[in-house]
Amino acid sequence: MKTLQDKVVVITGTASGIGRALAVEVARRGALVAISDIDETGLVGTVDLVKAAGAPEVRSDRLDVADRAAFTAYAAAVAEHFGRVNVVVNNAGVALAGDVEDLEYADMDWILGIDFWGVVHGSKEFLPHLVASGDGHLVNMSSLFGLVSMPGQSMYNAAKYAVRGFSEALREEILMAGQPVGVTVVHPGGIRTAIARSARTSYREDHDRTARYFDEKLARMEPEEAARIIVEKGILGGKARLLVGLDAHALHHLARLSGSRYQDLVAAVAKRTKPGKR
Repeated sequence: MKTLQDKVVVITGTASGIGRALAVEVARRGALVAISDIDETGLVGTVDLVKAAGAPEVRSDRLDVADRAAFTAYAAAVAEHFGRVNVVVNNAGVALAGDVEDLEYADMDWILGIDFWGVVHGSKEFLPHLVASGDGHLVNMSSLFGLVSMPGQSMYNAAKYAVRGFSEALREEILMAGQPVGVTVVHPGGIRTAIARSARTSYREDHDRTARYFDEKLARMEPEEAARIIVEKGILGGKARLLVGLDAHALHHLARLSGSRYQDLVAAVAKRTKPGKR
Protein backbone atom coordinates (compact mmCIF):
# COMPACT_ATOMS: atom_id res chain seq x y z
CA MET A 1 0.00 0.00 0.00
CA LYS A 2 1.58 3.26 -1.16
CA THR A 3 -1.15 5.75 -0.32
CA LEU A 4 -4.17 6.13 1.96
CA GLN A 5 -6.03 8.36 -0.49
CA ASP A 6 -9.63 7.03 -0.73
CA LYS A 7 -8.76 3.98 1.38
CA VAL A 8 -11.18 2.87 4.09
CA VAL A 9 -9.37 2.79 7.44
CA VAL A 10 -10.97 1.28 10.56
CA ILE A 11 -9.49 2.19 13.95
CA THR A 12 -10.67 1.06 17.38
CA GLY A 13 -10.02 2.91 20.64
CA THR A 14 -10.14 6.39 19.11
CA ALA A 15 -11.58 8.51 21.93
CA SER A 16 -8.08 9.70 22.89
CA GLY A 17 -4.36 8.92 22.70
CA ILE A 18 -2.76 7.02 19.84
CA GLY A 19 -6.13 6.00 18.41
CA ARG A 20 -7.30 9.60 18.09
CA ALA A 21 -3.95 10.67 16.64
CA LEU A 22 -4.07 7.83 14.11
CA ALA A 23 -7.56 8.83 13.01
CA VAL A 24 -6.41 12.40 12.41
CA GLU A 25 -3.23 11.25 10.63
CA VAL A 26 -5.04 9.00 8.14
CA ALA A 27 -7.70 11.67 7.59
CA ARG A 28 -4.96 14.13 6.62
CA ARG A 29 -3.86 11.60 4.02
CA GLY A 30 -7.28 11.38 2.40
CA ALA A 31 -8.65 8.22 4.02
CA LEU A 32 -12.29 7.45 4.69
CA VAL A 33 -12.37 6.74 8.41
CA ALA A 34 -14.40 4.41 10.64
CA ILE A 35 -13.70 5.08 14.31
CA SER A 36 -15.03 3.46 17.46
CA ASP A 37 -14.67 3.50 21.23
CA ILE A 38 -16.67 2.74 24.34
CA ASP A 39 -16.15 6.37 25.44
CA GLU A 40 -18.81 8.18 23.43
CA THR A 41 -17.91 11.64 24.73
CA GLY A 42 -14.29 11.32 23.66
CA LEU A 43 -15.40 9.87 20.35
CA VAL A 44 -17.41 12.99 19.55
CA GLY A 45 -14.27 15.09 19.97
CA THR A 46 -12.34 12.79 17.65
CA VAL A 47 -15.03 13.05 14.98
CA ASP A 48 -14.64 16.83 14.98
CA LEU A 49 -10.86 16.57 14.66
CA VAL A 50 -11.05 13.99 11.88
CA LYS A 51 -13.48 16.12 9.89
CA ALA A 52 -11.27 19.16 10.37
CA ALA A 53 -8.30 17.14 9.12
CA GLY A 54 -10.11 16.61 5.82
CA ALA A 55 -11.47 13.07 5.88
CA PRO A 56 -13.86 12.62 2.94
CA GLU A 57 -16.17 10.53 5.16
CA VAL A 58 -16.29 9.59 8.85
CA ARG A 59 -18.30 6.86 10.53
CA SER A 60 -18.41 6.76 14.32
CA ASP A 61 -19.71 3.92 16.52
CA ARG A 62 -19.77 3.02 20.19
CA LEU A 63 -18.06 -0.37 20.43
CA ASP A 64 -16.93 -2.65 23.24
CA VAL A 65 -14.20 -4.64 21.49
CA ALA A 66 -14.45 -7.40 24.11
CA ASP A 67 -18.06 -8.09 23.05
CA ARG A 68 -17.75 -10.71 20.31
CA ALA A 69 -21.30 -10.44 19.01
CA ALA A 70 -21.09 -6.65 18.92
CA PHE A 71 -17.80 -6.75 17.02
CA THR A 72 -19.18 -9.24 14.50
CA ALA A 73 -22.13 -6.95 13.82
CA TYR A 74 -19.86 -3.88 13.69
CA ALA A 75 -17.49 -5.36 11.09
CA ALA A 76 -20.39 -6.36 8.86
CA ALA A 77 -21.99 -2.90 9.19
CA VAL A 78 -18.77 -1.04 8.38
CA ALA A 79 -18.05 -3.21 5.34
CA GLU A 80 -21.61 -2.71 4.09
CA HIS A 81 -21.47 1.04 4.73
CA PHE A 82 -18.26 1.68 2.77
CA GLY A 83 -18.38 -1.27 0.38
CA ARG A 84 -14.81 -2.25 1.28
CA VAL A 85 -12.21 -2.16 4.06
CA ASN A 86 -8.54 -1.55 3.29
CA VAL A 87 -6.90 -1.00 6.69
CA VAL A 88 -7.80 -2.13 10.20
CA VAL A 89 -5.97 -0.86 13.29
CA ASN A 90 -6.83 -2.81 16.45
CA ASN A 91 -5.75 -0.11 18.86
CA ALA A 92 -8.24 -0.23 21.76
CA GLY A 93 -6.46 -1.01 25.01
CA VAL A 94 -6.52 -0.65 28.78
CA ALA A 95 -4.04 -1.18 31.61
CA LEU A 96 -4.03 -3.02 34.93
CA ALA A 97 -1.35 -2.50 37.58
CA GLY A 98 -0.69 -4.74 40.56
CA ASP A 99 1.19 -7.82 41.69
CA VAL A 100 -0.35 -11.17 40.76
CA GLU A 101 -1.17 -12.07 44.36
CA ASP A 102 -3.12 -8.82 44.76
CA LEU A 103 -5.16 -8.89 41.53
CA GLU A 104 -8.81 -9.88 41.24
CA TYR A 105 -9.88 -12.36 38.58
CA ALA A 106 -12.56 -9.96 37.34
CA ASP A 107 -9.91 -7.37 36.50
CA MET A 108 -7.72 -10.00 34.87
CA ASP A 109 -10.61 -11.07 32.65
CA TRP A 110 -11.37 -7.42 31.86
CA ILE A 111 -7.91 -6.57 30.51
CA LEU A 112 -7.61 -9.78 28.48
CA GLY A 113 -11.05 -9.19 27.00
CA ILE A 114 -10.03 -5.81 25.64
CA ASP A 115 -6.28 -5.99 25.03
CA PHE A 116 -6.15 -9.53 23.62
CA TRP A 117 -9.63 -10.68 22.59
CA GLY A 118 -10.40 -7.25 21.16
CA VAL A 119 -7.46 -7.69 18.78
CA VAL A 120 -8.52 -11.23 17.91
CA HIS A 121 -12.09 -10.11 17.22
CA GLY A 122 -10.96 -7.23 15.02
CA SER A 123 -8.49 -9.38 13.09
CA LYS A 124 -10.82 -12.32 12.49
CA GLU A 125 -13.96 -10.34 11.67
CA PHE A 126 -12.28 -7.92 9.28
CA LEU A 127 -9.80 -10.32 7.64
CA PRO A 128 -12.18 -11.48 4.88
CA HIS A 129 -12.87 -7.84 3.98
CA LEU A 130 -9.17 -7.00 3.94
CA VAL A 131 -8.52 -9.93 1.61
CA ALA A 132 -11.42 -8.95 -0.63
CA SER A 133 -10.06 -5.40 -0.95
CA GLY A 134 -7.02 -6.74 -2.79
CA ASP A 135 -4.90 -4.19 -0.98
CA GLY A 136 -5.30 -4.71 2.75
CA HIS A 137 -3.26 -4.04 5.86
CA LEU A 138 -3.82 -5.10 9.46
CA VAL A 139 -2.19 -3.26 12.36
CA ASN A 140 -2.34 -4.83 15.82
CA MET A 141 -1.22 -2.83 18.81
CA SER A 142 1.07 -4.66 21.21
CA SER A 143 3.51 -2.76 23.44
CA LEU A 144 7.09 -2.54 24.61
CA PHE A 145 5.64 -4.79 27.33
CA GLY A 146 4.98 -7.34 24.60
CA LEU A 147 8.75 -7.63 24.23
CA VAL A 148 9.97 -7.35 27.84
CA SER A 149 8.24 -8.09 31.12
CA MET A 150 7.71 -5.63 33.96
CA PRO A 151 6.81 -6.28 37.62
CA GLY A 152 3.31 -5.15 38.48
CA GLN A 153 2.26 -5.52 34.83
CA SER A 154 1.77 -9.27 34.60
CA MET A 155 -1.64 -9.23 32.91
CA TYR A 156 -0.75 -6.35 30.60
CA ASN A 157 2.39 -8.29 29.68
CA ALA A 158 0.31 -11.43 29.12
CA ALA A 159 -2.12 -9.64 26.81
CA LYS A 160 0.55 -7.83 24.81
CA TYR A 161 2.79 -10.89 24.44
CA ALA A 162 -0.31 -12.75 23.24
CA VAL A 163 -1.06 -10.04 20.67
CA ARG A 164 2.48 -10.36 19.36
CA GLY A 165 2.30 -14.16 19.03
CA PHE A 166 -1.18 -14.10 17.52
CA SER A 167 -0.27 -11.42 14.97
CA GLU A 168 2.98 -13.03 13.88
CA ALA A 169 1.31 -16.42 13.41
CA LEU A 170 -1.53 -14.78 11.47
CA ARG A 171 0.98 -13.02 9.21
CA GLU A 172 2.65 -16.36 8.49
CA GLU A 173 -0.71 -17.89 7.57
CA ILE A 174 -1.44 -14.98 5.22
CA LEU A 175 1.96 -15.36 3.57
CA MET A 176 1.41 -19.09 3.10
CA ALA A 177 -2.01 -18.45 1.54
CA GLY A 178 -0.66 -15.71 -0.73
CA GLN A 179 -3.34 -13.28 0.41
CA PRO A 180 -2.96 -9.55 -0.36
CA VAL A 181 -2.84 -8.38 3.26
CA GLY A 182 0.10 -6.96 5.19
CA VAL A 183 0.35 -7.36 8.96
CA THR A 184 2.16 -5.05 11.35
CA VAL A 185 2.43 -5.58 15.10
CA VAL A 186 3.33 -2.35 16.89
CA HIS A 187 5.35 -2.09 20.11
CA PRO A 188 5.17 1.48 21.45
CA GLY A 189 7.23 2.58 24.42
CA GLY A 190 6.08 5.36 26.73
CA ILE A 191 3.55 7.49 24.85
CA ARG A 192 1.84 10.50 26.46
CA THR A 193 -1.69 9.13 26.66
CA ALA A 194 -4.32 8.71 29.37
CA ILE A 195 -3.89 4.94 29.63
CA ALA A 196 -2.28 5.03 33.09
CA ARG A 197 -4.83 7.52 34.41
CA SER A 198 -7.74 5.38 33.22
CA ALA A 199 -6.13 2.09 34.31
CA ARG A 200 -7.38 -0.25 36.99
CA THR A 201 -5.12 -1.16 39.89
CA SER A 202 -5.07 -3.76 42.62
CA TYR A 203 -6.33 -2.77 46.06
CA ARG A 204 -2.72 -2.39 47.23
CA GLU A 205 -1.65 0.03 44.51
CA ASP A 206 -1.98 3.79 44.88
CA HIS A 207 -3.72 4.60 41.59
CA ASP A 208 -2.77 8.28 41.47
CA ARG A 209 0.89 7.67 42.33
CA THR A 210 1.11 4.90 39.73
CA ALA A 211 -0.40 7.15 37.06
CA ARG A 212 1.96 10.01 37.94
CA TYR A 213 4.93 7.63 37.77
CA PHE A 214 3.99 6.69 34.20
CA ASP A 215 3.23 10.25 33.10
CA GLU A 216 6.35 11.80 34.64
CA LYS A 217 8.96 9.04 34.32
CA LEU A 218 7.98 6.82 31.40
CA ALA A 219 5.84 8.74 28.88
CA ARG A 220 8.19 10.42 26.45
CA MET A 221 6.64 10.58 22.96
CA GLU A 222 3.57 12.52 21.85
CA PRO A 223 0.80 10.35 20.34
CA GLU A 224 0.88 12.37 17.11
CA GLU A 225 4.49 11.34 16.50
CA ALA A 226 3.68 7.72 17.29
CA ALA A 227 0.77 7.86 14.83
CA ARG A 228 2.98 9.26 12.08
CA ILE A 229 5.52 6.46 12.57
CA ILE A 230 2.81 3.78 12.57
CA VAL A 231 1.31 5.09 9.33
CA GLU A 232 4.57 5.69 7.49
CA LYS A 233 6.58 2.68 8.61
CA GLY A 234 3.77 0.24 9.37
CA ILE A 235 0.85 0.73 6.99
CA LEU A 236 2.75 2.36 4.11
CA GLY A 237 6.20 0.94 4.88
CA GLY A 238 5.01 -2.60 5.47
CA LYS A 239 7.18 -3.37 8.51
CA ALA A 240 6.08 -6.56 10.21
CA ARG A 241 7.39 -5.57 13.67
CA LEU A 242 7.46 -1.88 14.49
CA LEU A 243 9.10 -0.48 17.62
CA VAL A 244 8.04 3.08 18.45
CA GLY A 245 10.24 5.23 20.67
CA LEU A 246 13.86 5.17 21.80
CA ASP A 247 12.87 3.42 25.02
CA ALA A 248 11.26 0.58 23.09
CA HIS A 249 14.41 0.09 21.00
CA ALA A 250 16.75 0.35 23.97
CA LEU A 251 14.93 -2.12 26.24
CA HIS A 252 14.30 -4.54 23.38
CA HIS A 253 18.01 -4.65 22.55
CA LEU A 254 18.94 -4.95 26.23
CA ALA A 255 16.69 -7.99 26.57
CA ARG A 256 18.07 -9.55 23.40
CA LEU A 257 21.68 -9.09 24.50
CA SER A 258 21.27 -10.15 28.12
CA GLY A 259 18.77 -12.97 27.70
CA SER A 260 16.75 -13.82 30.79
CA ARG A 261 19.21 -11.84 32.94
CA TYR A 262 17.40 -8.66 31.96
CA GLN A 263 14.68 -9.70 34.42
CA ASP A 264 17.13 -9.39 37.32
CA LEU A 265 18.12 -5.90 36.19
CA VAL A 266 14.50 -4.80 35.71
CA ALA A 267 13.55 -6.13 39.16
CA ALA A 268 16.47 -4.31 40.80
CA VAL A 269 15.68 -0.98 39.09
CA ALA A 270 11.96 -1.29 39.77
CA LYS A 271 12.58 -2.00 43.43
CA ARG A 272 14.30 1.37 43.74
CA THR A 273 12.03 3.46 41.53
CA LYS A 274 8.46 2.09 41.47
CA PRO A 275 5.86 3.62 43.81
CA GLY A 276 5.43 1.47 46.91
CA LYS A 277 2.33 -0.47 47.87
CA ARG A 278 -0.21 0.67 50.41
